[in-house]
Amino acid sequence: MSNLPANTEHLKQYEQRMIRTHWDEAEEKWYFAIVDVLAVLTDSVDPQNYWRVLKKRLRDEGNETITNCNGLKMLAADGKMRKTDVADVEQLLRLVQSIPSPKAEPFKLWLAQVGSERIWETIDPELSIDRALETYVRKGYSREWINQRLQAIQVRKELTAEWQNHGVQKGLEYAILTDEITRA
Repeated sequence: MSNLPANTEHLKQYEQRMIRTHWDEAEEKWYFAIVDVLAVLTDSVDPQNYWRVLKKRLRDEGNETITNCNGLKMLAADGKMRKTDVADVEQLLRLVQSIPSPKAEPFKLWLAQVGSERIWETIDPELSIDRALETYVRKGYSREWINQRLQAIQVRKELTAEWQNHGVQKGLEYAILTDEITRA
């Protein structure tokens, strides 16, 4: 992974606190500074120490999330670039589940609700279509736009299935072809 450039476009604000983030272009993933998230969700006076203790506890429990956390150089409070433990979205959500804090509880409840909804959607896929429609309506899109979007998704799925049938490899080739379709 590359080093985080020293600028503020990689800072996200949550409850008047800053969370350092990094977008990895190659992996197409966001990474979040774990200690910053812990500071927000625990109000710990020493989030670094909180992370050390949590990391040890999770490691002792055999939690694989810790093993997969990466370190990136990120701008520290003292203005220097320092190696910081980061987690992608999936790892971060897993870590949040392990935080014993009243501030983390609403987030955990939300995770449980979303997880439950996704499980029901695997049982009844029509529920995911209904959720997508509700989300687009809530965001203020017109019915015409929503219909066009759903048709575009269907066409793209049919097209990528056809590419796969003709040996197009997922990854870069898909990205190039999808980019061309988007421009058209």
